[in-house]
Amino acid sequence: MNEPQVFAIVRRIPAGNVLSYGEVGALCEPPISGYVCGRVLGNVPDGVPWWRVVGKNGDLPIRKRNPHLAQEQREKLESEGVRFDEQGRVLMDEFRAEMQDEAQSKLDFEN
Repeated sequence: MNEPQVFAIVRRIPAGNVLSYGEVGALCEPPISGYVCGRVLGNVPDGVPWWRVVGKNGDLPIRKRNPHLAQEQREKLESEGVRFDEQGRVLMDEFRAEMQDEAQSKLDFEN
């Protein structure tokens, strides 16, 4: 499975930025779907900033599983300076992490 890759990619998302589940999945080798990425992040270990991964439109789909986790996610993102629109979605155009180029984004998963 792609757990080590997913966790490594998420660790590289800078504070104050986000990526969607699909964007994280696309950076895996081989690529995985956003759905699979979300399933992997359902068992995230300590030290992985899971709150920096959101829905493709900036929503917080974790609320379907646990509304308290969605509130925690929003609080963590806001503490990093991430802003939300009136519908409670992250302003993706402003806060999407910029992963350099595709080759550089294929991370060294041993670290």
